[in-house]
Amino acid sequence: MSPDEFLSIAVIIAMITLATGQVLSMIRFVIGPTSSDRILALDTMVINAIGLVIVLGIHQGVKVYFEVALLIAMLGFVSTVALARFILRGDIIE
Repeated sequence: MSPDEFLSIAVIIAMITLATGQVLSMIRFVIGPTSSDRILALDTMVINAIGLVIVLGIHQGVKVYFEVALLIAMLGFVSTVALARFILRGDIIE
């Protein structure tokens, strides 16, 4: 088996695994009994989305996907912190 075929199989397995994790996180988000479960599910969904974008960039060989992954990471971090602050304190900006 050539290295290109091995990389292609590894990318497909990674996409399937990340998509499965994304679906499971969505289920936890919907049925999560507490707010903290939902925040954790959203954070996990952001991480899975970053992984999917990076694997797609590896598969297609396009470098712009890595910049998109950085933007998703920054937005995901800020939104998680803002949502957690809102739930804890009732406001985002003091």
